[in-house]
Amino acid sequence: MDGAVVVFDGVAGVEPQSETNWRYADDYKVPRICFINKLDRLGGSFERSFQSIVERLSPFAVRMQIPDGEEDQFKGVVDLLAMKYFIFEGVHGEQITEQPIPEHIKDRAEELRNVLIEKVVEQDESAMADYLEGKEIPMERLMSIIRKATIENKIILVFTGSALKNKGVQFILDAVVNYLPSPTDLPPVSGTDPKTAQEIKREARDEAPFSALAFKVATDPYVGQLTFFRVYSGTLSSGSYVLNSSTGQTERISRLLRMHANERAEIKEALAGDIVATVGLKATKTGDTMCEEAHPIILEKIVFPEPVISLRIEPKTKADQEKMSLSLKKLSDEDPTFRIKTDEETLETIISGMGELHLDILVDRLKREFGVNVNTGRPQVAYKETVTTMSEAEGKYIRQSGGRGQYGHVWLRVEPKERSSGFEFADELKGGAIPSEFVPAIQKGIKEVLDKGVVAGFPLVDLKVTVYGGSYHDVDSSEIAFKIAGAMALQEGVKRSKPVLLEPIMKVEVIIPDKFMGETTGDLSSRRGRIEQMNDRPLLSLKVIDAKVPLSEMFGYATSVRSLTEGRGTFTMEFSHYEEVPNNIAQLVIEGKK
Repeated sequence: MDGAVVVFDGVAGVEPQSETNWRYADDYKVPRICFINKLDRLGGSFERSFQSIVERLSPFAVRMQIPDGEEDQFKGVVDLLAMKYFIFEGVHGEQITEQPIPEHIKDRAEELRNVLIEKVVEQDESAMADYLEGKEIPMERLMSIIRKATIENKIILVFTGSALKNKGVQFILDAVVNYLPSPTDLPPVSGTDPKTAQEIKREARDEAPFSALAFKVATDPYVGQLTFFRVYSGTLSSGSYVLNSSTGQTERISRLLRMHANERAEIKEALAGDIVATVGLKATKTGDTMCEEAHPIILEKIVFPEPVISLRIEPKTKADQEKMSLSLKKLSDEDPTFRIKTDEETLETIISGMGELHLDILVDRLKREFGVNVNTGRPQVAYKETVTTMSEAEGKYIRQSGGRGQYGHVWLRVEPKERSSGFEFADELKGGAIPSEFVPAIQKGIKEVLDKGVVAGFPLVDLKVTVYGGSYHDVDSSEIAFKIAGAMALQEGVKRSKPVLLEPIMKVEVIIPDKFMGETTGDLSSRRGRIEQMNDRPLLSLKVIDAKVPLSEMFGYATSVRSLTEGRGTFTMEFSHYEEVPNNIAQLVIEGKK
């Protein structure tokens, strides 16, 4: 995002979710302006909402407007910068009429305009000098200083109105144009050359080579799959071909759409800085880069973590069964962190995602958007298995029946590797102990055991398997015999190598008002959490707790943190790494799995 308009409810002011999104904007240094909405509702209060922004979000907030009246008395707004008063008439507030500022708010408006001008001139030394000398600063200069300060996040402008009746909305749209950054105010976007991996920069100019990032894929019931993308440089015409540099495939842009909420307007071309959608791309997913074939570039990739939680899902009726797999496929195309697989043993469909809430929403969307009713099982943590010591093991498969028999004999060595280093297969056979054509079959048998695990049926990771010996029979040896021998040898080797379970550890950031510090840290410790650091946000009286907590202990945490903090605490959670499960917990997991 280049800039944001943050909308607040004039009755509630800053809500917990407002704080969460504000922090995201802080993290990415996104310039923003505020709009206090719904002032015509019962209980609406501009001043109370404005104070909640100053106290809980930013001391740099400054009023650009004040309302004339509140609740059912809300008539118009005073523009403090221009010292003008506007009322909104007509069915949809589309007729804006300028009138003299009413006497009952004139003094207040003068007082607050002085506050605004002081805040603005503080951002510019020469303007400050002129102001102290009593000179009147021209409107264009004030607007230029405000724009620069807003883009640098040194000032947060606050506007007001009622969106339902279009009162004040026109001014917030003008403010987006006047004060938030345009694509040319930002540094050129950087990417890498797919062939040389060198950095390339692209300026936001229509004449530059075309580059765009697909940031969202959505299924529209009327037009099919919509791909939303932001054009960073160059121009794109409908009917042209583009290169998806992330996959190397070429796609045809058949139609370009400008989206107005749920309405679509067809356009012929998109220019640098535009956000548009197109229909019917086959190979483009979220996070892919589209560019000219003659000037390839890969823009900064979106990093998608591996799913850490799974859920068993089944259709309620026969009619739902046919629709379910199709609908799940569409959802996984939209969301790269959502995966679907079938359990080979039970033939159940397993969906995996980033957390309880993630999967809850996807199940809800299946019903709401696709009309598919499903039953779900208990959430299941994605445990893994690994080995801790080196061992050697033999696998011998001999079957003799009438006629040709089966003979496979393998010796292999199992040893642990570093966390997250994956699986490695090595062939150290000498002197033709086993013919080379049987080695792939041994590897296949080993792979099957890796997928199914040995201790509790979870995948085996981070180990090296070396085949170093064995024997064969000229007539009876076959690929299937060596595949089974390889699987038997690995199962035996893993059992001798002191296998352990690994569990996903989550990096958790909890943000709470400081008075709830004790209860929150106590609750995290009871969940086997390790608190790594605590930081203050003194301006907002907040504490930020960084902790590492096992995923299995985080079920229901959203409810817990809300009840501990009167609904004001929030948390974010992302996958960190895998770690060995303590023995007592591992035993419960193994028993539960069996």
